[in-house]
Amino acid sequence: MEFTALQVAGLLNGKIEGNENVSVSKLAKIEEGTLDSLCFLSNLLYLPYIYTTDASIVILNHDTKLDKPVKPTCTLVRVDDAYSCFAKLLEMYNEMKQNKTGIEQPSFISSSAKLGTNCYVGAFAYIGENVKIGNNCKIYPQCYVGDNVTIGDNCILFPGVKIYYDCVIGNDCTVHASTVIGSDGFGFAPSSDNNYKKVPQIGNVVIEDHVEIGSNTSIDRATMGSTIIRKGAKLDNLVQIAHNVEIGENTVLAGGAFVAGSTKVGKNVMMGGQAGIVGHIKVADGVKIAGQSGVGATVEKEGEILQGSPAFPVGEYRRSYVLFRSLQKLNDRIRDLERNLKK
Repeated sequence: MEFTALQVAGLLNGKIEGNENVSVSKLAKIEEGTLDSLCFLSNLLYLPYIYTTDASIVILNHDTKLDKPVKPTCTLVRVDDAYSCFAKLLEMYNEMKQNKTGIEQPSFISSSAKLGTNCYVGAFAYIGENVKIGNNCKIYPQCYVGDNVTIGDNCILFPGVKIYYDCVIGNDCTVHASTVIGSDGFGFAPSSDNNYKKVPQIGNVVIEDHVEIGSNTSIDRATMGSTIIRKGAKLDNLVQIAHNVEIGENTVLAGGAFVAGSTKVGKNVMMGGQAGIVGHIKVADGVKIAGQSGVGATVEKEGEILQGSPAFPVGEYRRSYVLFRSLQKLNDRIRDLERNLKK
């Protein structure tokens, strides 16, 4: 990838200060900028670096005032919002890096599978019977796509993703490396001889449009029916979604979060890292669950903020935590009072 300052300004509707023909071939942080790199300045805490950076192009806001000239080798491109403009360039850069097409060998694609146009299938990938894959999809090496799976347009499965049979993935979804979709739910029935008999898990997983799933995440198939990840949800790395769970639209789960079986999580919910929700309950829309919290009962109030294990409203938690940290001092005071009373 190589851009000139003139091309960058054209893409971002920016104004050039410096050499419009200078070119860049990589992106970097402003404090680590080198020749041929493009950086951005949004947070004014990093303003001193603009005078010392070796970057060839720096994107900054129109209203950012400079006290002195930058290096002669540095060209400025002023825009309305440097942060969002740099994010746009990152997205373009990422798309160009991942612009793979064609079928690599060795790979296996069933004769009954149907692939859309402009798809990429990496080496050692397996695509089973009656699979349907939409246009512009990328199936990276060592992925497994089981029988009867349906995948929409513009999806990416990074290396080592495993999708079990009958699962459905919508459009514009990204699944990161080593994630498993559609593995059996944790269903076992105790028997009379103190063993556990496996309950067949005959449902599937349905993932709607614009969902992104981090690496090493596991989403279990339903016992019957579907485990559902609704439109726009984002799951971080190492997330566990149990059988028959439903995750609402635009809900976000940070790393290590888990949701137990048959729980329904509303839309626009936010779960912090290592937070957990027990099974067979409901969580209302807009609820925020702090990291390492454990939700053990239905949450009916929309927009509630919860913390603790078991979790309860964050205001109560903070007041209780102040008392908890003072328990030793309170205990010492009580003992002193008891000794004084005895005297």
